[in-house]
Amino acid sequence: MSDRRLDSIQAAAEAAKVSPITIRRRIASGDLAAYRFGPRIIRVDLNQVDALFTQIPTGGNAA
Repeated sequence: MSDRRLDSIQAAAEAAKVSPITIRRRIASGDLAAYRFGPRIIRVDLNQVDALFTQIPTGGNAA
């Protein structure tokens, strides 16, 4: 099992080059787990953020 790389929603959004709103939507939909540390601090696992990306097929010759 890999270690968690917890970071803020803002930092996760910057790392994934998406809006923080996109990260919050993924949390709300259940696609991304969030961890609360007190009343205002929310962290997400950057490994899970990375796992949300899926490769799309290209138009090349796939063997």
